[in-house]
Amino acid sequence: MVDEPRRPSLASPATRRLASEVWQLAWPAITHMLLITTVFFTGRVLVGQHSSTGLASLHISGTLTWTLYSLFTAFSAGTLAVVARSIGAGDRAAAARATRGALVFAFASGFVVAAIFLVANGAFLKLLFPRAEADVLRDAGAYLHIVLPLFPLAFVEATAAAALQGSGDTRTPLYVAGLGSVANLALSAALIFGKLGLPEMGVRGAAVGTAATMAIEGVVLTYALLSKRSPLPLREVGWTEALPAFRRVLKVSLPALGEKAVYHGSYVAFVAIIGLLGAAAMAANQGLISIEAVSFLSADGLGVAAGAIVAQKLGKKRLEDASQTGWLAAGLATAMLTTFGIVFAIVPRALASVFTEDPAIVDLGARTLLVAAAAQPFMAFATVLGMALRGAGDTRTVLAVMMVCSFAVRLLATWVLAITLGYGLVGVWIGSGLDWVCRAALLGWIWRRGKWRFVAA
Repeated sequence: MVDEPRRPSLASPATRRLASEVWQLAWPAITHMLLITTVFFTGRVLVGQHSSTGLASLHISGTLTWTLYSLFTAFSAGTLAVVARSIGAGDRAAAARATRGALVFAFASGFVVAAIFLVANGAFLKLLFPRAEADVLRDAGAYLHIVLPLFPLAFVEATAAAALQGSGDTRTPLYVAGLGSVANLALSAALIFGKLGLPEMGVRGAAVGTAATMAIEGVVLTYALLSKRSPLPLREVGWTEALPAFRRVLKVSLPALGEKAVYHGSYVAFVAIIGLLGAAAMAANQGLISIEAVSFLSADGLGVAAGAIVAQKLGKKRLEDASQTGWLAAGLATAMLTTFGIVFAIVPRALASVFTEDPAIVDLGARTLLVAAAAQPFMAFATVLGMALRGAGDTRTVLAVMMVCSFAVRLLATWVLAITLGYGLVGVWIGSGLDWVCRAALLGWIWRRGKWRFVAA
């Protein structure tokens, strides 16, 4: 029989030390995620100020870009789990071998994905969004044609950041993300509106800013891993050693890929439902996603720290510390996102108006943001425990939870509320909130049972 892990007592000195360890690793990861949000947020604010059509087009191109990138992060989650478990066991060479193999796989995968979607671009968009206006589809296609060729470096960036975070270095990805954010802001602002003698490119300018960020971050993080100051001895590992070691990463990553595929398959369907509601709903939804990304990626940063520390503690056979890490990180994230939710509820119109001056879109966004506010604590709790389970190598369980909640709950509830009952975008976000409630309940129960502590990674 598996002993259930105890919840941490905040009065315990050991628990306070563990909380400090979580926070020391978490704050750079949270800041890193917030800088990534800045890239996402900046592009949408600037495009929204330039054109409502451009903002609506990002509902399509931004969603597909994020979906493809996020699908690949299943492999970066596997990289983090294997690297952190190896570091915890004191085997940096094994961590380096897995990382080198993962980097090769990342670059090759990015090339293949980019090639497929560049060829299928126009026909695929028309098939997925049959009711979208021609100018919206045109802008979406133009954005993708600029961003997709840089996917190999985007995938390398995700892998390199995960390897560094798994080794305990969350600061280097933070500094590199800061550099990328500055480049994105400068290029996007100049090219969207045609400043400094540059051409006015609208949504294409935002695409150039995003593509430049992918290139900068991918190259710099790879250099950091291969440098003499790297926390992992990649320079001492040969290619023949690296590829077999990558099998461990694949073992953890494949169920995570299934989880991502389930989630994003349902999410693309979710987005397609929003597409049925018209351009105003699409534009409002882009603004709402950008606002919520600030809170979601804060939880994601705590999840990165939780996954890395859980894996390291398991590598050291310190099972109780691993259990308490998950509870502590989930509690911190819940408190943080509850605060965000309160802000959403207090000033919804002010937040929605950042993206557009169109009163109809602002009104719709403000009403929907109240629903998003209520979902924040559940999203925080589920996000962190899901990433903690991935760090432990228990990606199969997270896949099962995703299948139940994303398909059985989110899609069904969204269709009934948004289309059948006619609640529109508000109904869409209620469906999303119910998904997070489902995940929080199931993942909390799974973490409490503790069987994940004995999964091999």
